[in-house]
Amino acid sequence: MRLLHTSDWHLGRAFHRVNMLGAQAGFIGHLVETVREHAVDAVVVSGDVYDRAVPPLAAVELFDDALHRLADLGVPTVMISGNHDSARRLGVGAGLIDRAGIHLRTDPAGCGTPVLLSDAHGDVAFYGLPYLEPALVKTEFGVEKAGHEPVLAAAMDRVRADLATRAPGTRSVVLAHAFVTGGEQSDSERDITVGGVAAVPCGVFDGVDYVALGHLHGCQTLTGRVRYSGSPLPYSFSEHMHRKSMWLVDLDAEGSVTAERVDCPVPRALARLRGTLADLLADPELAAHEDAWIEATLTDPVRPDEPMARLTERFPHTLSLLFDPERAPDEPGVSYARRLADRTDQQIAEDFVTHVRGAGPDGREQGVLRDAFDAVRADDTVREVAR
Repeated sequence: MRLLHTSDWHLGRAFHRVNMLGAQAGFIGHLVETVREHAVDAVVVSGDVYDRAVPPLAAVELFDDALHRLADLGVPTVMISGNHDSARRLGVGAGLIDRAGIHLRTDPAGCGTPVLLSDAHGDVAFYGLPYLEPALVKTEFGVEKAGHEPVLAAAMDRVRADLATRAPGTRSVVLAHAFVTGGEQSDSERDITVGGVAAVPCGVFDGVDYVALGHLHGCQTLTGRVRYSGSPLPYSFSEHMHRKSMWLVDLDAEGSVTAERVDCPVPRALARLRGTLADLLADPELAAHEDAWIEATLTDPVRPDEPMARLTERFPHTLSLLFDPERAPDEPGVSYARRLADRTDQQIAEDFVTHVRGAGPDGREQGVLRDAFDAVRADDTVREVAR
């Protein structure tokens, strides 16, 4: 059976101030053409279909168009909700849409109930594990402490239990939206840390033939059977080195996996430039980036006059302008933003305690801070779901 694995469409999201809806529509067209050209038997979409719980109308219309085009192909599609989606909204009408071959799996309670598809070698069971917010699903899965690893492990226990009841030789595919150990993050994924831990071990998914992951935006192979497709479009400059693609996966009669990447259309190249304003404007080697989306970091010791206006004369698609003056690290005037760069909320809070008290928090106090941040994140998630 041949699968096309994609995820993290983030319909409705902009890239800085650039509306990406046209590029997202171009990707949907590319996906449909890929299904036709490569004789795909099933499409799997591993979450974050939308960028937010209440997406703009234009994004909903694009999703509706995608559903119709996929259904018209007569090729089954299995989708799960991600941490950016409202599972309840995305899953509306799932029972009816199911009849058209579009299988929306957004309810955690259904993790152990597969979509069964068949080819010449028998059945393939597709198990959809939507994003499992630990604080909201721990009761459903009977785990004592909210955490990503316990709830995913409990969900996978249901998958393996159901698979054991299937005919011998039944192959299996799991769709999951999670941060799995070994994956490389970018700046555009929303933090899902709980209890100081975001990642779950790859071994949680043992016992199935292929795991189609979503959440991280870079296309990655964790093992021969566990892969991230990544997002089809860039959503932060940290993705400037990404090759945006989908996985074309073949499952043979024994469940062995072979996979190749299918590149996605690139609306415009990304480039990160760094140097003084004068150097960026004069360097002939930067001519190759003049039509790219630009993030420029200026290192001038004193902020130059009208830097954005001057940059856009040479680089008209400059979207982000940062300042990192070349000063000694302890020199007065280093920005607050620079001092906090690359530090988590937990680390910033611990630094504040150290600054005020003269000594850092002990283990109990670190736990209190973690619990407070977890409670805020869970409350935000509940509010999004309620909306």
